[in-house]
Amino acid sequence: QVQLVESGGGLVQAGGSLRLSCAASGNILSFRVMAWYRQAPGKERELVVSIRSGGSTNVADSVKGRFTISRDNAKNTVYLQMNNLKPEDTAVYYCNADSWGSNYWGQGTQVTVSS
Repeated sequence: QVQLVESGGGLVQAGGSLRLSCAASGNILSFRVMAWYRQAPGKERELVVSIRSGGSTNVADSVKGRFTISRDNAKNTVYLQMNNLKPEDTAVYYCNADSWGSNYWGQGTQVTVSS
């Protein structure tokens, strides 16, 4: 059973930065895709950024130019660097791993951006 543990959330002022971490219990290169999703109160969960095993990334238009996904294969950890944060980025952020048909989620970490 794959476990994903997120960390790094918190309260930050608009314009600030945070880096979220997602530590996986398995080899992250074995996953087809790893991604960060977020869910704001009253809204559906949405894809923010993703990275494929080959290294290609996909970034939602709403965060393009501000958020970056990266990974440390040796640490089996994926990161989400968030810069120039806006109040509308406030949400619970979830790490996700797609393992060729099996899907895994972390417990989520709260990010709150104050104006």
